[in-house]
Amino acid sequence: MNIRSLTRGDGVVIGAAVLLFIASFFDNYSYDGPGSSDISMPNLWESGPVLLSVVLAGIIGAALLIVSRSQPQPRKVAGLDLAQFGSAFMLFAALSALGNVIDPSGGGNNFGGTSSDGPDAGTGLILALIATILMAAAALGTPLAPALQGPLVPAAKPGAPQPYGAQPAGGYGYPGAQPQQPYGAQPQAGQPFGQQPAPAQQAAAPAPAPQAASGDGDFSPFWFAVPVTRPLFGEDGSPTPIAELAPGTWYLAVEQRGAQLIAQTQDGRRGVLQDTSGIQRG
Repeated sequence: MNIRSLTRGDGVVIGAAVLLFIASFFDNYSYDGPGSSDISMPNLWESGPVLLSVVLAGIIGAALLIVSRSQPQPRKVAGLDLAQFGSAFMLFAALSALGNVIDPSGGGNNFGGTSSDGPDAGTGLILALIATILMAAAALGTPLAPALQGPLVPAAKPGAPQPYGAQPAGGYGYPGAQPQQPYGAQPQAGQPFGQQPAPAQQAAAPAPAPQAASGDGDFSPFWFAVPVTRPLFGEDGSPTPIAELAPGTWYLAVEQRGAQLIAQTQDGRRGVLQDTSGIQRG
């Protein structure tokens, strides 16, 4: 699971799911009549309708949403994304919790002379309503609210961008690491391939500066991170994405074509990033 692909809205859903689980251990009913101190009120796990329609529906919906958002490719069931199923579950749980708070006894208080003898909503039921409303609002409002679309775990600030083709010592995706060999540098005579020349050799024969892959002489390769998951299309103009760029990972921009960037992934694939709005440059 890639937690760096989760948004702030997903964080609200996770927190609300935890609150819903805690609320399930509190009382389902509240009764203030005579002898109420001697009555042991059941919690939400002891009420079948509340357990199925509120607690489990809300937790399952949150799990489906988080699993869908953490996958590189969204999974579909019956033509719908798991995130859509999760949002529907959470909305259903919120409506069910509201109905149980309005009428906690489920019509049982209508037997007899008055309708005011039934129990009231307990602490657990009220907390469950708050939790399900929060998770449903976050799930449905994240695509509409920019404040909820930011990454849950912000990317670390990189150091200076590496020359195109250089491999950082810490591995791909760590812009702050120093490259072992600038792109295009040739080993000196008698020097094993890939070994750094001695300081005297470096001074005598400096490595040539890397050239930008773009025809624009002002462009220099740089590291960047995307704010949300974005598709990377092939350079041949195919409408099918070849990869997805995930938040929290640094990618290398090797060329600029108008408002678009040619980006290189961790496994060396190159593609066109069409949407460059809001990217964070290293």
